Amino acid sequence: MKPARHLLPLAITLQAASAAAADGLEEEIVVTGRAQEFYLESETRVGTKVATDIMDIPQSVQVLSAQLMRDQAARQVTDLYRAVAGVSEFSYSGVTFRGFRDDANVFYDGVRGDPYSGFGVPQLFNFERVEILKGPAGALYGGGEPGGMINYVSKKPRFEEATEVNLTLGNYERLGGSVDTTGSLGESVAYRFGTFYEEQDSFRNNADAINQEVAGGLLFQLAEKTRLTTTLDYINQDLGGNRLRGVPVDDDGNFLVDRSYNANEKDDFQDLEALVLQATLDHQFSEDLSLSTTLRRLDNEREQQYHESRSWVEVNGDGEATIDDGTIKREYRKQYRENTETSLTADFVYSLDNQEILFGGDYHRVDTDYDYHRARYEADGVGNLNIFELNYGETDPSSYNLTDMGSDGAKSNRYSVYLQDQITLGQRWSALVGLRYDTFEDTEKSSGYRFEDTALVPRAGLVFKPTDHTSVYLNYSESFQPIGLGSQEDVDGEGNLDPETGEQIELGVKNEWLDGSMMTTFAVYTIAKKDVAQANPEDGGPGDGIPALVNVGEVESQGFEATLVGDLSDTWTITANYAYNDTRVTQAVEGAYFRNTFNSGDRFTNAPEHQAGLWTRYDFPSIDSSIAFGADYVSEQFSLSGQRVKPFTVFDLSWSTAWNDTLVQVNAKNLFDKEYAVSGFNERNGHFPGEPRELVVQVTQDF
Repeated sequence: MKPARHLLPLAITLQAASAAAADGLEEEIVVTGRAQEFYLESETRVGTKVATDIMDIPQSVQVLSAQLMRDQAARQVTDLYRAVAGVSEFSYSGVTFRGFRDDANVFYDGVRGDPYSGFGVPQLFNFERVEILKGPAGALYGGGEPGGMINYVSKKPRFEEATEVNLTLGNYERLGGSVDTTGSLGESVAYRFGTFYEEQDSFRNNADAINQEVAGGLLFQLAEKTRLTTTLDYINQDLGGNRLRGVPVDDDGNFLVDRSYNANEKDDFQDLEALVLQATLDHQFSEDLSLSTTLRRLDNEREQQYHESRSWVEVNGDGEATIDDGTIKREYRKQYRENTETSLTADFVYSLDNQEILFGGDYHRVDTDYDYHRARYEADGVGNLNIFELNYGETDPSSYNLTDMGSDGAKSNRYSVYLQDQITLGQRWSALVGLRYDTFEDTEKSSGYRFEDTALVPRAGLVFKPTDHTSVYLNYSESFQPIGLGSQEDVDGEGNLDPETGEQIELGVKNEWLDGSMMTTFAVYTIAKKDVAQANPEDGGPGDGIPALVNVGEVESQGFEATLVGDLSDTWTITANYAYNDTRVTQAVEGAYFRNTFNSGDRFTNAPEHQAGLWTRYDFPSIDSSIAFGADYVSEQFSLSGQRVKPFTVFDLSWSTAWNDTLVQVNAKNLFDKEYAVSGFNERNGHFPGEPRELVVQVTQDF
């Protein structure tokens, strides 16, 4: 009989030891407790760019393992937010990180180049884990918001033979499958090949999704100390009835219509096609000096057409638009975007007795093309929609009077060098200091308008270990985010806008428990974001010599986070988190708008004060089965229009059982079919509804 699934990691270890013995190598095996810690990852690169014990990183870090993604039946990144303290959903795949909205601070294997950029939702098939660094990351990764960053670690070729076949079924006609195989092509070459397909209707009207992905690569052991890893990832995502906005609500956050509402017509869509090629060269010059360099090339095309709600139709005859009869004006947008991106990163690591020095640099180039046509309201042939008596199909995009809003594009170049030193200061103390210098160059292709910016971003942290299983840390870190090219053009000839900057101070305690099988992190922080761009109330229009935008806004975020992850026993594992956050505007032009309407004292949009997440699994080894339970709580939020987003709690449940190498798993998501909104948008588009109850059945076969 083959080993039971929960013992497979131990069986693989013993097989590897037997093989080593056969080759004449000495191997000492010490087995204590269960062979695998399902959710706890003790080491990561995301906080330092070198493999570092999480206990030694002076910043809050979370790592979501492949086993956690499997147990939760997570298919896309939005399925995982509940597992991360201080992270909630803003819109699409955008998140609120410690109170700050962030749509773009996303990395893959430590480098920039997001194939899902532009309202796509990242699928998880090609990733072995997801890493999250809390707080500003500018000293290592460059421009971004101060709340945090996400790094996706992709699956790589391995010399160990393994094949997995998966079949997935679910409600809303969900049907999908995948094949993932890896192994050796000889003593010095390994391969990986994977393919994924899934289709599903949506609980939203006129919407559906088809996701396809082909991924793979080759690993070349060029010499004893030199390794080249190449990967390829082809993505095709077809989303019908998109871009999906929200469901209209009243000011108390109650849906005015069923959560299935969608302003789009049946023929609306958003199609994404992307190809990613990546190569990483690792070389060990000596025992003390190593190099890792990654080249990433991305081609991304997105085409979309959709109907956007604009304003309610006037029914009172007094010139005031109201919601009385539920008729809303719409505009139609037809857009095409294309990105070509190149990233190059080189990291040298020099190890001394009490120091590990990182010196590196990166380059990121983006070439974007953009084409936009629009038809607005009945004057251009776009039919109104009544949200109470839905009248889909009465409007025909082929007859619309489209206005060319411009064929635009931009080129962006980012250059940087950085230095980091991890220093051991005796038996109990260590320090981390870092500094990064960035140069940003953006050019608008049609007009030739160009602006430059630079940044010098520091970082410092201190770790004290009073015991071998406790670390107390303090850090100071900064962020730097240039204002976008389009906004810079608003002040052409009148002076460029300064970048938005962020500063964080964080104090935390990390503990290992139960012989290292469990870890807790407690962190308190304060973040100040300064020089936030806002509309200038003194601006009288183009050419008046007065800037349209000014750097006057300030926002403060203060909070506390607690996470727990690991094994309570040989059969019981858990991940849990709680976060308190208070993010408020401290300085603003009253009522001015730029990405948000600010007034001093206002809470930030979609920044809940309280969040809590839980996922726990209990194994029954005698019957090769397990049961898991999850909960997700998010407190009150407010939309861009100031409408209340009601607090919610949803529960999940799963059961899995194994026969030899076959696993059957059933997940019930939103077990009690809670009706809720995950976040708010604006008054005309409403709130983003959470998904109703969903049943997912997976059958997985390992070979």
